[in-house]
Amino acid sequence: MRRDNLARALLDRVQHPTQMVALGFGLAVLAGSLLLSLPVATTTGEPAGWLTALFTATSAVCVTGLIVVDTPGHWSAFGEVVIALLIQIGGLGIMTMATLLTLLISGRLGLRARLLAQTETKSMSMQDVRRVLGRVVVFSLVCEAAVAAVLTARFLTGYGEPPGRALYLGVFHAISAFNNAGFALWPDNLMGFVTDPWICLPIAVAVILGGLGFPVVFELLRSWRRPGRWTIVTRITVMLTVVLLLGGTLVFLFTEWHNPGTLGPLDGRGKALAAFFTAVMPRTAGFNSLDLAQLHPSSLLATDVLMFIGGGTAGTAGGIKVTTLGLVGYIVWAELRAESRVNVGHRRLAESAQRQTMTLITISAALVVGSTYVLMVLTPHELNKVLFEVVSAFATVGLSTGITADIPAAGQVLLVLLMFVGRIGPLTLGSALALRERTRRYELPVERVVIG
Repeated sequence: MRRDNLARALLDRVQHPTQMVALGFGLAVLAGSLLLSLPVATTTGEPAGWLTALFTATSAVCVTGLIVVDTPGHWSAFGEVVIALLIQIGGLGIMTMATLLTLLISGRLGLRARLLAQTETKSMSMQDVRRVLGRVVVFSLVCEAAVAAVLTARFLTGYGEPPGRALYLGVFHAISAFNNAGFALWPDNLMGFVTDPWICLPIAVAVILGGLGFPVVFELLRSWRRPGRWTIVTRITVMLTVVLLLGGTLVFLFTEWHNPGTLGPLDGRGKALAAFFTAVMPRTAGFNSLDLAQLHPSSLLATDVLMFIGGGTAGTAGGIKVTTLGLVGYIVWAELRAESRVNVGHRRLAESAQRQTMTLITISAALVVGSTYVLMVLTPHELNKVLFEVVSAFATVGLSTGITADIPAAGQVLLVLLMFVGRIGPLTLGSALALRERTRRYELPVERVVIG
């Protein structure tokens, strides 16, 4: 009885839905850290250090993929299953899972549950939340099952894995791929499969589908033949996704074609596959089929940009989202043309969306720059590698040049905070920290300010 009173008191204290989102992810990280700190979670039977458990749990829940220990070498089968479950929970969203449990138990949705689900899934109408959640779960499980089937068959027939092991590898990597996590069960990630399309392409497709965002996927399934009826979000997401995938592939082909540490030893088909795979992963999954430490500095910079942009809204990807990038482009174009309104196609962009876009860009850039400075002070590594690590953590990508384990404890804690903030989102986290919203009841005089 006392526990119920405490839980009710906690819920009463947390009024804003975004606070519940942050709290839910925080509790999931805590639970995952406790499970991974158990002796049974490691191959040696010795408890993992608190920072190792915390870092790995945060990386899994925030579907990032950064690691400080070798996943197959350090974690037991129990630990790997815990990581997979944390990835699945983080990908679907803590609030989505909580709302589904509410549906199963009570058969109905209360106002607070609807608000929580709306916050997590970015659905546009509270009345649609119940239907949207069902589609989200079904779509996720169907995609994961399809990818798992292809991978299992390939591991079974192409690499001689026993049926049980092949199924385990297929399911784990399907979950990790669709949820844009990037955890792999080989010490070199997927470098051993760099020229295998039956491994790389299913994983790449899963990453793209998970990173598009559930609202975009549903709209494409519903009206893919009528692009004129697409919403602003779908139009921008599809357009920029194609541009970034093609552009990224061409950039890596051009820069790394003769690099002996990356694409150089591969034939033409292998180079095309590896370049495409490398362009997909910054969207944001931490798989790599090439040694990222051997990339040319210009390729590292291009990857930084792709990671910072990320994937689609309300999907499993991180970053500032392609929608944000697209809206910035429309805002700048409207300003250059001296237009007072920002129009996207046949729709006008709300002023609140413009403010949120610029706020998100500013906060994200400030976090990346500030964190890069701190890590430069704490570590002896070069700027390009430190910046790569920071952007990868903030954008919940998980790609690394191999310096994560060498970063001191203070720097790893900073990366943990970046992963958490990157998954929750700067605006969501800021709203969660604000106890109440205030509306100004008066207007101040306007003053024109010279810009630039």
